[in-house]
Amino acid sequence: MKIPIFPLNGAILFPKTNLPLNIFEERYLDMVDYSLSNNRLIGMVQQKKDNELYNVGCYGKITVFNEMPDKRYLINLEGISCFKIIKEVDTRSKFRICEIEAFNNFNNPSLEDGFKSKILDSFKKYNKAKNININFDDVSKLDTVDLLKFIVMISPFDVSVKQMFLELKSSKELYENILSTLEIELASNQESGLVN
Repeated sequence: MKIPIFPLNGAILFPKTNLPLNIFEERYLDMVDYSLSNNRLIGMVQQKKDNELYNVGCYGKITVFNEMPDKRYLINLEGISCFKIIKEVDTRSKFRICEIEAFNNFNNPSLEDGFKSKILDSFKKYNKAKNININFDDVSKLDTVDLLKFIVMISPFDVSVKQMFLELKSSKELYENILSTLEIELASNQESGLVN
């Protein structure tokens, strides 16, 4: 399958999640036009420091499209599947198109009940330490796997860390790695507080 690729660091899409995007750069306006006239699919990929694409991303389908008076597009991508880039396709387009191979991960829909309370507790402490305000009434209603995806999508983790989460094979691995990352971030935050 060949799809247009949107390299946007920090913007992670997972299967069965939604990612609202504000498109204003000309080549990406062209990319959305191309997607709308084909299968409405766009692949979200992170870039390395040398602007090379990471090999794994997630593609989604445009489910909402609004053209604004200033020519920007507001779209929503609904995540469908993770993919591996097979090769970049030569094209005359200003945006990149890649041949991809989809794969399934995060298949197990639920995790043990105790996992949710532990990850939610760590996430609350992390947000307090980072001065991030989130409505935890809504967040706590998410099932555990959706909560894990939400944490990765909205947290200000480094690009390489977000990429690592996306490439994991199971929900349990995702849980273990997010919990570990939150604990490391909290410990690091406490240490820097002691130094200051």
